Amino acid sequence: MNILNSNDINILDLPDEILRIIFNKLNTIDIFYSLVGVNKRFDRLALDSLYIHHLDFVIQRFHIDNSSVDVYIDKICEKILPQINEKVTKLTLDPFSLERILDAVHYPQLHSLSLVNFQSDIFLEHLSSRLIADLLCNQITHLTADIYPETAEIHNENGKKQNIFLLILWLGKYLTDLTFSQPFSTNYLTFSSWATSYRSFLSSTLTNLTIEVNGFDDCLYLLNGSLESLSTLIIRINKIKRSSSRIDNTKKLVKLKYFSLRADKHTYFYDEQIVPLLRRMLNLEELTLQLSVVRLRMEPTYINGHQLYDEVLNYMPRLHKFIFCIHTQIYDIGLELDLPSSDEIRKSFIKRRFQSMDACAHDKFINDMAHCHVYSIPYPFNDFLFMSSCFQGGKFDKVRLLSMFDERPFEHKLFKIISQDFPFLQVLIIYNLEPQENDQHDSSTLITFNHLLRLNLNKAHKDYVIQFLSDRNTHLSCLMHLIIKYQTLATVTNNFTNDATRLNCAK
Repeated sequence: MNILNSNDINILDLPDEILRIIFNKLNTIDIFYSLVGVNKRFDRLALDSLYIHHLDFVIQRFHIDNSSVDVYIDKICEKILPQINEKVTKLTLDPFSLERILDAVHYPQLHSLSLVNFQSDIFLEHLSSRLIADLLCNQITHLTADIYPETAEIHNENGKKQNIFLLILWLGKYLTDLTFSQPFSTNYLTFSSWATSYRSFLSSTLTNLTIEVNGFDDCLYLLNGSLESLSTLIIRINKIKRSSSRIDNTKKLVKLKYFSLRADKHTYFYDEQIVPLLRRMLNLEELTLQLSVVRLRMEPTYINGHQLYDEVLNYMPRLHKFIFCIHTQIYDIGLELDLPSSDEIRKSFIKRRFQSMDACAHDKFINDMAHCHVYSIPYPFNDFLFMSSCFQGGKFDKVRLLSMFDERPFEHKLFKIISQDFPFLQVLIIYNLEPQENDQHDSSTLITFNHLLRLNLNKAHKDYVIQFLSDRNTHLSCLMHLIIKYQTLATVTNNFTNDATRLNCAK
């Protein structure tokens, strides 16, 4: 930038408030390497105690080569960290930065640590090292562990299973808050089958836990008293099945104040497993539920406001906040029952003083099946699971992942609504083998998904492949990943010669 040209604006002319906004958009490594040492003003802003209390050293390696990373880290460790180490309270590190950043200086005020992008074996190696072990034993109260790809359960050198989760609890003498997640994994943590042997090693200090597990038994083990101070549990379960454990599911959970339960897949055991668990939480103050419930012949009714209150919420006298998204799929099996309308379901919530909610439901059975969705508004989750054809629209700005499931066709009009009401949708999964009934080729209603990156049509009728891949129906400007059966794709694209599908498949 030419500072002599009066028409140009020099960055040094910007006020501190604007520079702070710019700095907050930059990576810690970029700021320390490129701006510290330029002048006293940049040093004052970049090394301000309000900024440096949390340092994020996650390295985006696709932006820079390995030699550059070493140069950047060398400067930070040698020249900058010794100036600020006593002010740092939180560090975010990845496998490439962890050892050098922690080994460079002592951080006497450090109490929060986030370890991200670790494979399980590398994570265990660091967890067993002096650096991490000493911090967990003596300082860390808040820990975030992001581990991938498929499992957090591995073998140690003696051939015995080491569970990273339990080892963290054993080392974390002062740990009060733990987030244990496995990004991009479909196989969450499983430890229930042998966790009882580690009972004496579990935490007496942990109060807040966020975790993903494979089954309902894992959830019961976490609530069996081994985490004696636990007051907040945020848990995501892959699939809720009938419990095979002998854990008592009747003992009251008097210390639990906040409980969040989300399940990735349908469950047939809402009444048998989930309701009894929730009734144990008599001192609960906040509850979050995101569930898909299948009900068969013995209980072929939608979950409504009256049921939720009478069967669950009435057992929680201190509850003041309830957030939910509950999908019910019911099977009639020839009983020809009458179904409530969406409006009747809304009224069942309003009568129980649930004002901020919405509902959509099928009012008749097709192929002996029907669907209903009830959810809080504004919609609080980043995913919407098992949407059915009864959906009428709404505002879903937070949603990034949408899965659709029905025995009735999804028509072009519904996808138009979705494109408008889910403006930041990135992942779309469609489960529907029924062909579309209406003509989809109306150029006046071209659908655009501006942010859709991933489309899964592996279990979808070929009509939905045409719906999304034909540029006469849909425009997908950002699509990067398409999951589809090869034969279906070959058929729809006429062995990859159809011009109408070239644009959406170009990336």
